[in-house]
Amino acid sequence: MFQEPITTQPVIEAERFILRPLRKSDAGLIAMYTADKRVAEGTRAIPHPLPPGATEGYIARAMSDTRAEDVWALDGSSQGLAEVLGVVSLTRIEADQSEVGFWVGPGFWSTGFASEAVAALVAANPHRARTLFAEVFQDNPGSARVLTNCGFEYLGDAESWSVARGARVPTWTYLRKMG
Repeated sequence: MFQEPITTQPVIEAERFILRPLRKSDAGLIAMYTADKRVAEGTRAIPHPLPPGATEGYIARAMSDTRAEDVWALDGSSQGLAEVLGVVSLTRIEADQSEVGFWVGPGFWSTGFASEAVAALVAANPHRARTLFAEVFQDNPGSARVLTNCGFEYLGDAESWSVARGARVPTWTYLRKMG
């Protein structure tokens, strides 16, 4: 993994929420959402069942100065929504390439929140990437639509390990070239 000096994550404005760095107080909502088997199985790294301390460890890594991944909470509190609706992340692959990841809580599926969060992150391009990558499991066409709605193009099929499923799962890989 490419390692560059860590800078402060910006707060990014979206229409219905802000994207802000995680904080310790997010643990309860993140744990509640990620304890849902459907959320965990939609990701590569979230285990199911969720072990004690997993969420706190995730937040501590996201807040670390030596983090490999920048993680933002979708915070809708200024609009009367939850403080955490989901998360969106960027992981540096190389100096000018990053990978996008995202999930939203099940109560917010089919609301457009994921598309809005990814679009805001792409527009802000806080890693100043020339290329963004993303992958989704093939049994999750909703997440594939999020990516195509945000200008990502299908690159090809692959497989990735899912911790929650304990198996390799077929994926679709996407690419977005930036300005």
